[in-house]
Amino acid sequence: MAQHAAPDAHWQDTALPITERVQALLEALTLEEKVAQLVGLWVGANPETGDVAPQQSEMATEPVSWERAIQHGLGQLTRPFGTTPVDPDAGARGLAASQREIMAAQRQGIPALVHEECLAGFAAWKATAYPVPPSWGATFDPELVTQMAARIGATMRAAGVHQGLAPVVDVTRDYRWGRVEETISEDPYLVSAVGAAYVRGLESAGVIATLKHFPGYSASRAGRNLAPVSMGPRELADVILPPFEAALRAGARSVMHSYTEIDGVPTAADPRLLTDLLRGEWGFDGTVVADYFGVRFLQTLHGVAGDAAAAAVLALEAGVDVELPSADAYPELVAAVRSGEISETLVDRALRRVLAQKVELGLLDVGYEPEPAGPVVLDDAEGRQLALRLAREALVLVANDGVLPLPPKRRLAVVGPLADDPYAMLGCYSFPAHVGVRHPEHGMGIDIPTVLAELRTRAQVEHARGVDVTDPDVSGIEAAVASARDADVCVAVVGDRSGLFGRGTSGEGCDAADLRLPGKQQELLEALLATGTPVVVVVLSGRPYALGELAERASAVVWGFFPGQRGGQALAEILTGETSPSGRLPLSIPAEPGSGPGTYLAPPLGRPSSVTTIDTTPAYWFGHGLTYTTFEWTQVQVADPVWDVAGTATVTMQVRNTGHRAGTEVVQLYLHDPVAQVTRPVVRLVGFARLDLDPGQCATVTFEVPADVTAFTGRNLQRIVEPGRMELRLARSAGDVRAVLALDMVGEVRTVGHDRELFSTVRSEYR
Repeated sequence: MAQHAAPDAHWQDTALPITERVQALLEALTLEEKVAQLVGLWVGANPETGDVAPQQSEMATEPVSWERAIQHGLGQLTRPFGTTPVDPDAGARGLAASQREIMAAQRQGIPALVHEECLAGFAAWKATAYPVPPSWGATFDPELVTQMAARIGATMRAAGVHQGLAPVVDVTRDYRWGRVEETISEDPYLVSAVGAAYVRGLESAGVIATLKHFPGYSASRAGRNLAPVSMGPRELADVILPPFEAALRAGARSVMHSYTEIDGVPTAADPRLLTDLLRGEWGFDGTVVADYFGVRFLQTLHGVAGDAAAAAVLALEAGVDVELPSADAYPELVAAVRSGEISETLVDRALRRVLAQKVELGLLDVGYEPEPAGPVVLDDAEGRQLALRLAREALVLVANDGVLPLPPKRRLAVVGPLADDPYAMLGCYSFPAHVGVRHPEHGMGIDIPTVLAELRTRAQVEHARGVDVTDPDVSGIEAAVASARDADVCVAVVGDRSGLFGRGTSGEGCDAADLRLPGKQQELLEALLATGTPVVVVVLSGRPYALGELAERASAVVWGFFPGQRGGQALAEILTGETSPSGRLPLSIPAEPGSGPGTYLAPPLGRPSSVTTIDTTPAYWFGHGLTYTTFEWTQVQVADPVWDVAGTATVTMQVRNTGHRAGTEVVQLYLHDPVAQVTRPVVRLVGFARLDLDPGQCATVTFEVPADVTAFTGRNLQRIVEPGRMELRLARSAGDVRAVLALDMVGEVRTVGHDRELFSTVRSEYR
């Protein structure tokens, strides 16, 4: 084993600038040691048990000894907690021991950077499971998302983890895509605000946030995972890229390239995106990491490289700094450099970024100690309370004829495949669903109360499952119907089972052919509604589903996008009125399951017309959500109807709770641009304010809207602010406008860049 570097090594001097320390260490490394810093190692991943994706199995079958893998050092350790169930405290101490071995094996004693998944909480056994990203979007509460991410980051750092593979800032484009549950919303403004909030929280804990999946992954053809993307430059610039810009400004230090190809060019081999745009135009100086096996996919899936060596050269030239999850193609760079096929300066370019982050994390300081500071606890009262707060704010009351909140002492029939299923609360990147299902002998590791269990503590309940999520057996419907007939109210809990690569109805690799509820759940609902008993439909899902006339016939509809570990409690509280619903839809609910899934961001030709028989109007618009109280909006005004192309429009209004109980109103501000040089969405979100108001309480809301937020990509592919008539629309949803303010934007056409203002400023004053 090699010895650690001497304590007086130049690159360990914390008084020196990072660039000098990095250069000193770079000069001390051999080519083999340099390349070793550009790869990861995934210990324990077993393709036979589903640890890797189907296309990845052929690249994960050849075992490599630990000693051989770390002989020249190691850039990253992949998911030491997120591969199999590991006791948190024992896992942290085992990780520290592995780090010491890595340091001892490398001449300069460089530790590995450790990464984990953290999309719905730290993806580790016995870690708090938070709601999934669409629930973050449903809260319209970026500050709460920041608190959640900071808590996730704190648990990761305590365990010895340095980088989190989150947030996903892909904008939803097709609800059929299985990974909709990983996206925040269909609206780029909301994704930008909430994604940036997550970054601020994670980075505040000293964990590197990794933006996924750069760019365009969510716009795959027909909602198919890993499918090609048909997208023009304007959709890319105006819809897909802004959330990445916002999250980078918030401090994200890493970006993960997407698996996709845009117009025939795989992102992992596209220097225009990974170097010219990301680094040249935007000034990003962090690391670009490969999505798992994304480098080799240039050969095996995209067909733009003949072998692993060619794939490695293409990716490095494009700007991919680190190959994850393991050393598969990048080791070929050693021979490529020595043969003259690629310059060592490109290896050094990537290495500088990698080493700079290790310096920032303190991994290269004298006296670095990987041992955890104390006992490692990943699920505690603070985390569970945050998960509960998020779930409460995220649940959306979609429809209600007055049956909710449920009065006391009502006899309830609680039916449906998800009523008594703890997995109904979890997305596919929550540890129990992602990994734990393959290790049932370990248990879930955390307590996840079901809807049934929580309602039983509050009411007289009869339970019948009815049907499974996917099994075609309908023999249980009769018992569910009998239970509903004998009850005052029936609560039917339906939706998705999240999983990976065909193990679920939602999740990575679980795309949908249409937007009907999976299995025989629609038949169950039809039978329950026929009983005449009021039916409250609770949907727990990863995507929107078209309920059609069932939603109109139901007495109430409550929607939860996999609301996490305390989702069952939050649902019971809202159903019984202990708390008021305050979520708003981050994704529109379609009216028809096959009406050409699309989001609310449509230009006029994307809306209903007389020349097509397909009506794309959703059943419930983006931003929709009901409460248990009423609100009055008054004194809506704009300070000046003349809006300079470099100025700010100021809009004020008052909101008063006119009901008899506390509640939350979410004021949404939309832009309508009637005439532009290219087609624009009819409306798009440019601001929002979440207001928690007691009965009789009033708030004055002020929106300061910079002209920059009206910018779009013009005919010459430059982003511009264009003068002309504008409308700012105050609304309760994208389809429920309450006030329209007309403004005249004046001045010359103005070009704006990456430094433009991305958000409106919002102030709320309560009295």
